[in-house]
Amino acid sequence: MSSTLPEQIAAHLSAFTVGIAGCGGLGSNCAVALARAGVGKLVLADYDIVTKQNLNRQNYFHDQIGRLKVHALRENILRINPQVKVRAFDIKLCISDVVELFAGCDVIVEAFDKAEMKQMIIETVLMQMPGKYLVSGIGMAGWGKSNQIQCLNSDKLIVCGDGISEVSPELPPLAPRVTIVAAMQANEVLDILMRGFKPSTSN
Repeated sequence: MSSTLPEQIAAHLSAFTVGIAGCGGLGSNCAVALARAGVGKLVLADYDIVTKQNLNRQNYFHDQIGRLKVHALRENILRINPQVKVRAFDIKLCISDVVELFAGCDVIVEAFDKAEMKQMIIETVLMQMPGKYLVSGIGMAGWGKSNQIQCLNSDKLIVCGDGISEVSPELPPLAPRVTIVAAMQANEVLDILMRGFKPSTSN
């Protein structure tokens, strides 16, 4: 009996590795989406812990408050898809860490909160990891204006978001817009990984 198309897609994706730099609103939701799709290996990096304030937009649960995000997220991913291999690093990434931890990844997802960290990983990947795809998220604070959220491609760099809505007291990060951008990041990762996929039509 031939496998279904979703099974064939998951089998294809199982051969790939995706790095997630940051496990907050973008990273946790993007990682879960990739795990559900069937990506075979995820490399997670974050040094923060889960707080009550995170629960309005991040893929964690109340009983995980106080735990390191990378370990809580690994647990959640494996409850969804135990076939995924998850490497979790409790670390605040620097330039050398980015190069070392994500060297074996087919695609890297930038999911940091702070602008300086976003700049660091974008510059590191573009300058020191030529040929590596990087999917970044910039501009997802507040609510509404869904039509302004888009993806912009520049060779190996893909930026998802509206590019302008920075987090502020007037524009907090909330689940709807954050998860829209996280899902777009995951979708762009799949678009890269699915290139060359040829479904079987045999009965």
